[in-house]
Amino acid sequence: MADGSAWSSTEARRRLGIYLAVALGAVGFYTVLYRWTLATFEGISVGWIEAMHVVVETFTTTGYGEDAGLWNAPPTFLLSMAMQFTGVALIFTTLPLFVVPLVERALERDPPTESSLTDHVIVTPLTAHGEILISELRSKDIPHLVIEPDRERARELRDDYEVVHGDPESVADLRAANADAAVALVADSDDRTNASVILTAEQLDADVRLVSLVEEPEVADYHRYAGADDVVSPRQLLGESLARKAASPINPESEEAVLIGDDFEVAEVLIHPDSELEGRTIADGEIGRRTGADIIGIWSRGEFVTPPSPATVLDERTTLLVTGHEDQVARLRELARSEARRHRRGRVVVAGYGEVGSTAADALADAGVPHVVLDSAEKPGVDVVGDVTDPEALERAGVADAESVLIALDDDTTAIFATLVVERLAPEAEIIVRANDAASVKKIYRAGAEYVLALSTVSGRMLASNLTDEEVIAPQSQIEIVRVDAPRLVGTSLAKADVRARTGSTVLAVERDDELRTDVGPDFRIRSGDTLVVAGTDEAVNAFNERYG
Repeated sequence: MADGSAWSSTEARRRLGIYLAVALGAVGFYTVLYRWTLATFEGISVGWIEAMHVVVETFTTTGYGEDAGLWNAPPTFLLSMAMQFTGVALIFTTLPLFVVPLVERALERDPPTESSLTDHVIVTPLTAHGEILISELRSKDIPHLVIEPDRERARELRDDYEVVHGDPESVADLRAANADAAVALVADSDDRTNASVILTAEQLDADVRLVSLVEEPEVADYHRYAGADDVVSPRQLLGESLARKAASPINPESEEAVLIGDDFEVAEVLIHPDSELEGRTIADGEIGRRTGADIIGIWSRGEFVTPPSPATVLDERTTLLVTGHEDQVARLRELARSEARRHRRGRVVVAGYGEVGSTAADALADAGVPHVVLDSAEKPGVDVVGDVTDPEALERAGVADAESVLIALDDDTTAIFATLVVERLAPEAEIIVRANDAASVKKIYRAGAEYVLALSTVSGRMLASNLTDEEVIAPQSQIEIVRVDAPRLVGTSLAKADVRARTGSTVLAVERDDELRTDVGPDFRIRSGDTLVVAGTDEAVNAFNERYG
């Protein structure tokens, strides 16, 4: 109901039509029945208007009709009671269908159409990407504003976000949102709408940083021509990252690590089936002694635990977050690799050939990793045409013999079902999945995936890195790794601050006087000017910023 009127929707008009038809039909039916009853059982003849008058009086509970004193036969009284019940039922039906919605609508406040915020970041409209960004902005006390074109959606958002109802393609509505005084505007709709929003914002003639998200990398230049200061293309980054994960059972050199210094890195190490570590506890695996790498935390079935218990059992659905020098991490990767697969060369099945899937397939081809592409549409680059949730299509793609399956679909519900099917058809294959919404990640893990990364998470981190002083080192990982200042930690030791217990994040290293310090034990004291390298879930890093930033 974009205009705010209860009668403007097709559903409301349909309900009104049905109600009037039933009411008028009931009046007509009882009018005929009343004339017949009086003529048959009372021997009284009444006219149509008089009969209808009695029915309406009864329905509206204003009386029982002027003929009530003439009634003597039981059928007449039974008819009178039936009319009374019908009338009351019709009256009470009007309450939930019309009266209550109208009262609720009258009491409902319309969303604001203007804002007085300054130095704020405008997001339009609000998507899953924007929710991640706004959580980052809130952790740094940066004001935000959502411009929502749909009135009802704006009403829904107003309890949780600063929001105005307006058209971001209108200069007047952007001015009403005080975009002239904003520090940045993020366009997060489809590619064409985003370009239009950027062009509109350019007319403000204000020093506002314009950021546009694009679905197709090839349109990025057009957005820059329109006036975008930054163009964010997360799908390509996500596809390349997932390709490296999918290729890791075949080509260990493809696994990526986040380089923090010259020879210090953070890595996500997936425990492969039949590896030396699978089925053992962290304590029994003696990872620290054998490799020198430190385990910061573990991902297991969508849950991140830091620090992990030494009694934690490692299985094929466990991903270790570790730090160490390059040779230390390499030794750990060797322990985590499958013994049975060390000397055989398999292939990857890529299910879905959109922007993420095609980027992943290109990355696999560049790395020399054999792969097969399955998609529902016949087009260049697709090897097998079929439904990715159809067992027969998956079997034609060779999923039963695949080392890993990369599911890159635009719909999370379909991705979840595809994961269930692949897990049943190829229980030994590693399932790597692209999610759209971070809220779907846990469900995909429960369906059987070994590694899941959400597009909204990658996008939100990339936007936050563009719009805040926080440097997101690796937006394409399950864990957020950032370089941040922590003025409220100055003069405090890490033991006293108890960062991990209070925020769930971990200080990995400290940059001091152009030197990276990785010896950050409990007694390490933070000084003014230090830049901290912090890792944790998005929520944990936000908690760190709120507490110490």
